[in-house]
Amino acid sequence: MRESLIEKYLCDQIKLLGGHAYKFTSPQRRSVPDRLCVLPRGKSFFVECKATGEKPTPAQWREIERLRGLGQAVYIVDSLATVDEIILEYA
Repeated sequence: MRESLIEKYLCDQIKLLGGHAYKFTSPQRRSVPDRLCVLPRGKSFFVECKATGEKPTPAQWREIERLRGLGQAVYIVDSLATVDEIILEYA
């Protein structure tokens, strides 16, 4: 499945929870996760979207690990089922 379809599904599901899935870019940092998901009650996390079967690049892994090292939740999704698992965790 294409990355764009998975990302759209993620955004739709976050919206159903009353949250926002901001497109995340950083002018000073390359390879940051695709989305910053912000939900009611102060919950937030980052998501790196990939086409089914694809993995993050080494630079993306460095950024993911950097954020996780700061205590941030970062998910890598390559399927609708993975999005559903995350949504269940935060619903």
